[in-house]
Amino acid sequence: MGITGTLSSDQLDSFNSQGYLVIESFANPEDIESMMKRMDKLLDDFDYTNVSVFSTKNQRKVTDDYFYQSAENISFFFEEKAFGDDGSLKQPKQLSINKVGHALHELDPVFKGFSSSEKSSGLLSSLGYKKPVIIQSMYIFKQPGIGGEVVPHQDNSFLYTEPTTCTGMWLALEDATLLNGCLWAIPGSHKNGLVRRFLRGENGVYFDQPSPSYDQKDFVPIEVKAGSLVLIHGDLIHQRLMSSKSPFSLSLYVWGTVLRISPRNQGMPTAGMWWILMAVNGRQRIGLEEKWSPSLYMHLDLA
Repeated sequence: MGITGTLSSDQLDSFNSQGYLVIESFANPEDIESMMKRMDKLLDDFDYTNVSVFSTKNQRKVTDDYFYQSAENISFFFEEKAFGDDGSLKQPKQLSINKVGHALHELDPVFKGFSSSEKSSGLLSSLGYKKPVIIQSMYIFKQPGIGGEVVPHQDNSFLYTEPTTCTGMWLALEDATLLNGCLWAIPGSHKNGLVRRFLRGENGVYFDQPSPSYDQKDFVPIEVKAGSLVLIHGDLIHQRLMSSKSPFSLSLYVWGTVLRISPRNQGMPTAGMWWILMAVNGRQRIGLEEKWSPSLYMHLDLA
């Protein structure tokens, strides 16, 4: 028997109309505590000799091998303002990390348990996914004082497929409010389609179009309690503003199957052709030649 969808018709109508949906109490306090304690342990064990900086403004700093390889690793990315002129951290590493990603859902048992739960599968079944795969996961910190803003963007710009199938699952691990940097979105903006793509080329990564101008009055805040999940359409324009203190969150990004994936996406293996995602022995792999990694994707079988 397949996984039963968990969203009501009213919730689906709201998601299709607004481009996002808030699901309260998606994660219980025990789940949240378990994931936060696990991240504390990962940070304690992390040797930051080799570091990478994350920015949504200046992507030249994230075009190194460390960033590319993070698609199939648990990698640590520092805030741009975490280091002094002498190259040393201004404050402890626990207060300097921007995010950890991008294979927590596959390689860490605590995060994998949450990502592959029946509740997650039921949610995706409601959206019409038949054999979805989690392509990317991120634990986001947004550190007080040095945490950079996340500029207006669409997730499909970075995780492009044909047809576009990306859905974001943003879990608040702490209360997210106007005061501490909640999500903001332009309701209904997903209906206008994808405005630009973030491409990977021989000389690094770049956007194929300049950023459109957005009127900040069009954005609405999405304030949620800890444990709430914000479901985000891949074409929705959304952002996070700078704040003195921001809530921890977990982001998961999902693709559908039987689609074409561009090798020019930010985290894809280098290739000169399109790649095909297909199910093999209950797992997902990248087809064409031998270049594929079973750790890139976690298969959520809803059949």
